Amino acid sequence: MKVAVLTGGGDCPGLNAVIRSAVRKGIQEYAFDFVGLRDGWRGAIQGNVVPLDISGVRGILPRGGTILGSSRTNPLKHEDGVRRIQDTLAAHEVDALIVIGGEDTLGAATELSRQGIRLVGVPKTIDNDVAGTDCTFGFDTAVGIATEAIDRLHTTAESHMRTLVVEVMGRHSGWIALRAGVAGGANVILIPERPFDIDQVCAWVKSRFRINYAPIVVAAEGAVPKEGQMILKDRSVDEYGHVRLSGIGEWLAREISERTGTDARTTVLGHIQRGGTPSSFDRWLATRFGLHAVDAVKDGDFGKMVALRSTDIVRVPLADSTSTTKRVDPALYDEFEVFFG
Repeated sequence: MKVAVLTGGGDCPGLNAVIRSAVRKGIQEYAFDFVGLRDGWRGAIQGNVVPLDISGVRGILPRGGTILGSSRTNPLKHEDGVRRIQDTLAAHEVDALIVIGGEDTLGAATELSRQGIRLVGVPKTIDNDVAGTDCTFGFDTAVGIATEAIDRLHTTAESHMRTLVVEVMGRHSGWIALRAGVAGGANVILIPERPFDIDQVCAWVKSRFRINYAPIVVAAEGAVPKEGQMILKDRSVDEYGHVRLSGIGEWLAREISERTGTDARTTVLGHIQRGGTPSSFDRWLATRFGLHAVDAVKDGDFGKMVALRSTDIVRVPLADSTSTTKRVDPALYDEFEVFFG
């Protein structure tokens, strides 16, 4: 059997660990042949195929990013996209496909599976917003990076007695903001699942200054003020219809400064959360996902996604896991409000 592997969507730490484990087990235990599709669905459409073997995946476990490249290409938006992917797979005698991606990449995979392409999904994203799995790899690394940044910002905020607003990624889910904000001792945490009251935010900021401490406000890029619209710097959209989120941090700093009469600055962590070496947990989880994805291919269990449930790796229908977005339960957010202000 010949198996193709692709990584789609935003890059994240741990992608190479999946590629490595899938190739190693597939070749060593099942005598599979492997190829990689360059740059996600774009390579599948354009026929950009590269060989993958054990020597080619040696040493990539600690590397961030993806050796196959990635893109936000949506094959369903390209003319004859599905047929062109089928032609690529047929031309290279590919029997099955392992698709490593987030909600968009796996959403496209779900439709391609319905149209007869034999594939298995592997969930990845720093946002942790893929339904059906307790956690995605990349998330732990991103939270660790954001937490370290918040730790460092505490000291400079207190030196100048100013508010520092930290904008983190996560799109429309607040997992990074909540986890890193709690771990970093933030005084205000704003998530997309709970529209915020700017007057309440300013009240929390002022209460922090009253006890001679400088406030740290952690805001998810998709956080939205009550009775307001999402703050955006750029309204262009990608092939999946997503706008490029960013701007809430600068807006918050400006509003806090004007309303409280105190200095406020913004730090946007941006793509630093995606880069660099994956954490030990992300290497472990990504490796297990790769091993189990190959097992699913061997079993002919296509149209499924490997997922973490407690400590077990299970298989769930792709259609179920891509029909909704996993978001923060408001009750979980409420647990931490005691630390605000």
